[in-house]
Amino acid sequence: MTRDLTKGSPMRNILGFAVPIFLGLLLQQVYNLADTVIVGRFVGADALGGVGSTNSLNFLVLGSCIGLCMGFGIPAANAFGAGDYARLRRYVANSVYVCAALGAAIMAVVLIFCRPILSSMHTTAETYDYAYGYIHWIFWGIPFVMLYNMTSAVIRAVGDSKSPVLFLAIAAGINVALDLAFILILRMGVEGAAIATDLSQGISGALCLIYLRRKLPILRMQPGDRAFSWRIAGHLVENGLPMALQYAVTAIGSILLQSAVNALGTVYVNAAALSGKLYQMLACPYDALGTTMATYAGQNTGAGQPARIRRGLGAAMLISAVCSAGFFLAARYFTPQMCALFLSDPQPDVVALAQRQLLAFALASFLLAGVNVYRFTLQGIGYSYLAIVSGVIEMIARALAALAVVPALGFTGVCLASPAAWVFADCFLVPACYLCLGRLKKRLQEAARVRALAENAAP
Repeated sequence: MTRDLTKGSPMRNILGFAVPIFLGLLLQQVYNLADTVIVGRFVGADALGGVGSTNSLNFLVLGSCIGLCMGFGIPAANAFGAGDYARLRRYVANSVYVCAALGAAIMAVVLIFCRPILSSMHTTAETYDYAYGYIHWIFWGIPFVMLYNMTSAVIRAVGDSKSPVLFLAIAAGINVALDLAFILILRMGVEGAAIATDLSQGISGALCLIYLRRKLPILRMQPGDRAFSWRIAGHLVENGLPMALQYAVTAIGSILLQSAVNALGTVYVNAAALSGKLYQMLACPYDALGTTMATYAGQNTGAGQPARIRRGLGAAMLISAVCSAGFFLAARYFTPQMCALFLSDPQPDVVALAQRQLLAFALASFLLAGVNVYRFTLQGIGYSYLAIVSGVIEMIARALAALAVVPALGFTGVCLASPAAWVFADCFLVPACYLCLGRLKKRLQEAARVRALAENAAP
């Protein structure tokens, strides 16, 4: 099933496309939530802290892989919006080759340097073995992560945001069952949680691949479509690498901040791990809107409709305002209950610190929405390098917080670091996005003028 986002109400299109992605992101959180809930309840608070302390490193590596694959979807969305299905199929075939090569290379590198990175982050002695045991096995699943995200990006590029959710739901159920089996029955600890995640992620990727091959007629390969092309592969990397770097530079700032948290002590590490897990769940609407805007902007760029992209930005930010109100209410009134999901006997001081950080995130969540919406729109219209600049701005803000604010203000500095990073990123992204839309409009008008002159000059 395909969906054309270049026609109809922008609000209706964005909502209709974003809701399935939001549900899929929630299901993706089930992978991590299942790990942390079962680890926290049946292995212990230090094990939970160890798993949680890998969040920023996890985001650096897997986020970069996901960003790379999402970037591959942008040329596919452009081709679909322009109605060039032969070019679309060549992009899909070459995406498979590039993902296979890069996935193997990335996995090899991070497995070699996993221990040194954890040590450089000042991971506490109580949580170090848990952190390494978990993240080491998570990184063995990098090829599965890339398979799922590459195939789901292609499926979304042609307007289908629902099918990947179905496959993810199946895999999430399998992940929970495997978590329980590996941890409660086989006593495999945090390593069992990571292996369960890897296996279930591989299943979701395989299901997407089968669907892509069998159920989308416009993607059925014709003679010559499967041929590897350095030009096409280069164009894919040109779109994917900036998005991967965007995730990477943002994650580097988070790693520096996590190192500052680790230096505060185990109680603060556990509190930050709890609030981080809750934040990942409550921020899913903004991630869904960002992914939606990449496809929406990509299709409408291919169709030559910059004014429609502007209307989509307004609709996305209006949806974000409603989501931000929900985020605040959840953080203000339900944090203790949500923390109880992870620990059978939550420590009051850990819960209080976690709620403090989560409220800071909630109050600034509309700023986070702006970062995602405008950054991914820039990706979709072809200005990926500006998205990297915004990521560098976020990294610098978090690094300054880790080096100066946290030592001075303690955990208060940790709470303020991300909101400050979002402020600085938005100050760059919002004007940059509208300036680039203006450039896109002029470029399209000039192309139309050249075509008209050529047609008038023809005999």
